[in-house]
Amino acid sequence: MIEILFCGNDGVYDGMLTCALSILMRTETDEPFHFRIFTMDVSHLDERYVPLSREHTERFRSAVKQFGSENRVTVYDVSELYMKHFSGCPNEGAYCSPYTLIRLFADRVKGMPDKLLYLDADIMFNRDVRLLWDTDIEGYEYAAARDHYGKYLLNPNYINAGVLLFNMAEARRTGLFKKARRWIKKQKLTFADQSALIRSTTRRRVLPQRFNDQKFLHKHTVVRHFSKRLFWLPYPHTDNIKQWHIDKVHSVFGYHQFDDVYERYLILK
Repeated sequence: MIEILFCGNDGVYDGMLTCALSILMRTETDEPFHFRIFTMDVSHLDERYVPLSREHTERFRSAVKQFGSENRVTVYDVSELYMKHFSGCPNEGAYCSPYTLIRLFADRVKGMPDKLLYLDADIMFNRDVRLLWDTDIEGYEYAAARDHYGKYLLNPNYINAGVLLFNMAEARRTGLFKKARRWIKKQKLTFADQSALIRSTTRRRVLPQRFNDQKFLHKHTVVRHFSKRLFWLPYPHTDNIKQWHIDKVHSVFGYHQFDDVYERYLILK
């Protein structure tokens, strides 16, 4: 079974759905998928921070089962874990949202597999997910690609944590998540959980950029990550175009490679 983990609130449902559809529509395999979703209610911080709704959960489950009756969706409410470990911590106002922190509970949720592919919600697969899933991570805590900007500005091997192929057995053995949670609780970090993971890593495998391409979409790109990026024209500025902003994906990026996914997505909506 191919195990996928998303983390987020109800507001990124469109991202999780489009990402899952791109995986299912780009992959030819008889192996079933298990989509796991960590969510929580922290609406005391922001009224938008509500968990994935029951309606969206059932729509998501119905969508993935259209591609195989054995495909599964499991939603975990980690509100209690968050309140116990991270409520009031220095990184609660993380650069994205508190939901970026909850993947650090992957070792605390019962029944998690020994191999797990974590994906940010703003991701689309351009090619077969098995090109990533079948990566050998024996002896590594995880595999990840370099951050497009960080590899120039911070460190040549600075990784982006939006795509993480976890060897959960090894990560449990080294205490990766436990160490990262300590960093989150004790010190304000520039990139919150990403910084905490990097500081806590014992051994990782660095992947080619095609497994987390944050700026371009090449024919060989496996994962296109729609993260905030810099544009030079008509003047230097940043924009945060997500894959579910279909009109902008067409007009700004000029991408039509995902139109078959969008067609299915719009029918489901």
